[in-house]
Amino acid sequence: MFESLSDRLSGVFDRLTKQGALSEDDVKTALREVRVALLEADVSLPVARDFVKKVQEQATGQAVTKSVTPGQQVVKIVHDALVEVLTGEGEPGALKIDSPPAPILMVGLQGGGKTTTTAKLAKRLQEKDGKRVLMASLDVYRPAAMDQLAILGTQIGVDTLPIVPGQKPVDIAKRAKQQATMGGYDVYMLDTAGRLHIDEVLMGEVEQVSAVVSPRETLLVVDGLTGQVAVEVAQEFDDKVGISGVVLTRMDGDGRGGAALSMRAVTGKPIKYVGLGEKMDALETFEPERIAGRILGMGDIVSLVEKAQETIEAEQAERMMKRFQKGQFNMNDLKMQLEQMIKMGGMQGVMGMMPGMGKMAKQAEAAGMDDKLLKQQIALIQSMTKRERANPQILQASRKKRIAAGAGMEVSELNKLLKMQRQMGDMMKKMGKMGKGKMLKQAMSGMFGKGGGMPPGMDPSSMDPKVLEQAAKAMGGKLPGLGGAGLPTGLSGFGKKK
Repeated sequence: MFESLSDRLSGVFDRLTKQGALSEDDVKTALREVRVALLEADVSLPVARDFVKKVQEQATGQAVTKSVTPGQQVVKIVHDALVEVLTGEGEPGALKIDSPPAPILMVGLQGGGKTTTTAKLAKRLQEKDGKRVLMASLDVYRPAAMDQLAILGTQIGVDTLPIVPGQKPVDIAKRAKQQATMGGYDVYMLDTAGRLHIDEVLMGEVEQVSAVVSPRETLLVVDGLTGQVAVEVAQEFDDKVGISGVVLTRMDGDGRGGAALSMRAVTGKPIKYVGLGEKMDALETFEPERIAGRILGMGDIVSLVEKAQETIEAEQAERMMKRFQKGQFNMNDLKMQLEQMIKMGGMQGVMGMMPGMGKMAKQAEAAGMDDKLLKQQIALIQSMTKRERANPQILQASRKKRIAAGAGMEVSELNKLLKMQRQMGDMMKKMGKMGKGKMLKQAMSGMFGKGGGMPPGMDPSSMDPKVLEQAAKAMGGKLPGLGGAGLPTGLSGFGKKK
């Protein structure tokens, strides 16, 4: 998400932060580059112009040019301005579903991902908010559209309205309303038909359905890869039927992401969610602070922590922490961490969210360190006996050959894995000893939601990005406790593609 824009901006800011003091010309030159980067990322011209103007007014003040690290100050001003551009009204991702059954109308053009998004959102409402959800397809034109929603409903365990052939969309909407009321549902979601372009028939139909059910939310689903066209579509839908929020899909590709930056500024409507893939849980709340952090390469620790909370059980975490405090870290623990990392979005996904490690993620990719490497390491551990996993130090040369052969790997790869396990074990022991395990406890409790999330002073938005980058380097690129395979500093020769 926003990869190309992030790359361009980090290049500009790298140059700025290396300078001791900034003149007005330095700031102007940098902001000219920022504007070019925004335009290349498909942000609309008026939005890019206003954004740069706002930043320039704040960045050329006396406080900036005389501050100790003026470059960092400019980065912060840009970060705050980005947050302002992206922020909508109310809580991010909050939906008005207070009076059951609350109707949610899903609208948009054909091919934007409406049906999949309807199912993703229904799954989210049911699992995270504990709502009983009913889905109904009003798409009587696209072949098998209704069947698609029914199949998705079965997959995610959400009820769908039985299909009655030959019914008109308005009649289906009335039937969905009736069934939702009688069946005691909290929410019913209506997946409307789309067209390849906006026309009178489409709008007339959506207006009729809207009049029948009076939706609490009308969410427009648009393909983030369509750039400025997405913004135009949002404006037209809002003018004709009125939308309450936007869901941007396909934001997992290296889309230029300008639609997201322009959408809020041009339409005035909040972006509620972003779709990040085909899987049914690949839907994220659109959090302006975190998105701005990702764009500027500051990482997104909060999302990383949330992902960790979702994939690790608290009891398991407690057991792990007790072992780590004693300096016990064997191959079973390493295997659990490698599997954890894959669950949380793989090596690139995790590193991209860690402050100061965005560039390291690129180096890792270039060095051939991808999820395939994690799977190979898991295969090596699985080739060991239970005893060997618990005490890897007992491995003899002959056993190492057998283990490597069993996983279809070289002995050198196994040796690297054993070295990594030793390094991580030493690190856990050190963290366990620091203030009687306070550091480890704080890191783990922040991760597993004990004591209210982020430990004090760990909020990345309030920390200097340079300090964060130094911290990441000091860790030697290792990700302890976050499902992290240790990444040796410099990444030299590790897992190179043959």
